Amino acid sequence: MQWQQVLGFVLAVTPLTLIPGTSFTLVTQRVIAGSRCDGVLVAFGSVCGLLVHAAFAAVGLSALVMASARALTVVKILGAVYLIWLGITTWRSAQHSPEPTGRVRWRLPWARLGGFGQGLWSNVLNPKASSVYLTLVPQFLAPGRPLAPQIAALAVAHMAVVLVWLLFWTSVVAAARRAVDTPQFRRGMSRLAGAALIVLGVRTATAR
Repeated sequence: MQWQQVLGFVLAVTPLTLIPGTSFTLVTQRVIAGSRCDGVLVAFGSVCGLLVHAAFAAVGLSALVMASARALTVVKILGAVYLIWLGITTWRSAQHSPEPTGRVRWRLPWARLGGFGQGLWSNVLNPKASSVYLTLVPQFLAPGRPLAPQIAALAVAHMAVVLVWLLFWTSVVAAARRAVDTPQFRRGMSRLAGAALIVLGVRTATAR
């Protein structure tokens, strides 16, 4: 793959990455409720979720899901339920006096994975992440060459862009927390993050 193709893909995917979404909201909530390390874990979990989508695209599973209205609906519902549950849990944790550290206890089967698991599943269950590899990636593939190495190269570039952005935002939120680190601020941010996750979940469920 030529470097011009990778650069073109990076320029195309960067504006999409900068739009606030689930990973952005999760990073904000985890850093406010926990620590900077929690935000870093969400960032790495999110890029690993992109790696899953890239692998699915390479073997054609994503195309199969996008071609089947029923399969796509199942993915959308699972993703929406996951986001709404995270939002409700975050909101309730703010309402009912969280632990002195501000750390949220997630009541999910994969809760032990913490921020990494939340970042991972938020992208794995996100149909929009899958659509990137079905609508945007093919425009930068060279015909007549093996697809898997090309998809891998573009996926690495995508992961790098997402990781740099989320780590930067983690540092911004961590700095803001140090400047205004009060229980009222943490509760307010938790409520805001919870509401944002619920809205994202509803939008995922209703998106066409």
